[in-house]
Amino acid sequence: MAPDKDSGLIDIQSNHSVDETVEKLKGILQAKGITLFALVDHSGEAAKAGMKMPPTKLLIFGNPKGGTPLMLAAPSTAIDLPLKILVWEDANGKVWVTYNSPAYLEERHKFPPDRLANIAVVETLAKAAAE
Repeated sequence: MAPDKDSGLIDIQSNHSVDETVEKLKGILQAKGITLFALVDHSGEAAKAGMKMPPTKLLIFGNPKGGTPLMLAAPSTAIDLPLKILVWEDANGKVWVTYNSPAYLEERHKFPPDRLANIAVVETLAKAAAE
């Protein structure tokens, strides 16, 4: 799916529930040796505050060997790193995997094009989790 030119976000429909997609993604990250820094359960936190929200979870992950060269080349990149994938359910019960387009991040932060491969893995990870 093409990124929204204004937001840089890419949405892929998942074939699984939010929890199943998150578990699948966690397994893929672990198998690839990518660090999962945090899992934010937005809907769980909303429930704790007495509010109802469809299942929505954010995974924050990365590898310093990939991210550090980007931040050295363009320090502002640090605002968008580590990488993130949002797994969420819409009002119709469809589950989506959303992430920042690597090309959008390259344009936003003006890091050298040869560094794009350092974060392009996010696309592969998102697609694999959604399958």
